[in-house]
Amino acid sequence: MDTKHHTKLTAHERDLIAVWKGGGISLREIGRRLGRSHSTIVEEIQRNNFQGKYYVAIHAQAMTEERKIKARKRYPLKDPETYSFVLEKLRSGWSPEQIAGRLRKEHGQTIICQETIYRYIYSPRPEHQETELEKLWEYLPWKRQKRRKKQGRKVQRANIPQRVSIHLRPAQIDTRMEFGHWEGDTIEGKGHKEGIHTEVERISRYLVAKKVDCLESRLTIIVQINLFTPLPKMARKSTTLDNGKENHDHFLLKQIEMQTYFADPYSSWQRGTNEYHNGLLRRYFPKGTALNDLTQEELDDIVWEINNRPRKGLKYSTPQEIFNSYLDGRIQNRM
Repeated sequence: MDTKHHTKLTAHERDLIAVWKGGGISLREIGRRLGRSHSTIVEEIQRNNFQGKYYVAIHAQAMTEERKIKARKRYPLKDPETYSFVLEKLRSGWSPEQIAGRLRKEHGQTIICQETIYRYIYSPRPEHQETELEKLWEYLPWKRQKRRKKQGRKVQRANIPQRVSIHLRPAQIDTRMEFGHWEGDTIEGKGHKEGIHTEVERISRYLVAKKVDCLESRLTIIVQINLFTPLPKMARKSTTLDNGKENHDHFLLKQIEMQTYFADPYSSWQRGTNEYHNGLLRRYFPKGTALNDLTQEELDDIVWEINNRPRKGLKYSTPQEIFNSYLDGRIQNRM
């Protein structure tokens, strides 16, 4: 019986096979000494012999390594099916972490790890391969050849009437124990003219977004009310905002029974969920992009893509799946 049937022969084991075989030890006895099956030893000698009749350990190891290299070139990401899945999802905007996590969720075991995907993305490409495959890093969320430290956006401070500090926010919001609490912000377009107002539900990471034609508080509050009104009351209890002047009229959300809270100035990390999602949107609209030609339909398509990508924090379910589960009662608050 092969007691090591889940592992490949090592270079040291090949040295022992060569020594024992040269000393006249039978293949069956060699297998017994190594804890390997007789068939494993026979197959090793047949596959890696030298000139059809000799077994030389260094030659056998070299042949094994050469086959590994050829296999990686043929199927660089484990197998053809996994390779195709990874490329498809990268082109759909999924991160390596999301791809690896979703495969693990679907198969019940690790199929490929995210670092393997990253190594492939950044590995050198043969000159004959297509440009599309040479620049897979462009499909990553930040489209950077090297990872950079994130920095929060500084906002223009304003005197906010009826402002309630984030430090007065109930514990069930801070700990994500209760559904229906959001984080909001506005992405500015070129020239600070148009923008995109975003709101992200804290538990499900579900994103909603609407274009704002003018970065004024009177328009921002209208957009917020339009985003939240279609939702049931249990899904729109509060939102946490920054101190930008566009949030001056926040108190009007009380018309739809929503409470507002405000992060400390220059503390974007206190709204980290929203900041992360704004970063995802920045993939499509880098800083300095004019938004005047952007339609709401185009924005909705992008938001749909983001909401249907699996997340590590959601155990590789999607924000859409979790949000819907709360709406239809399949998931209850943990309070």
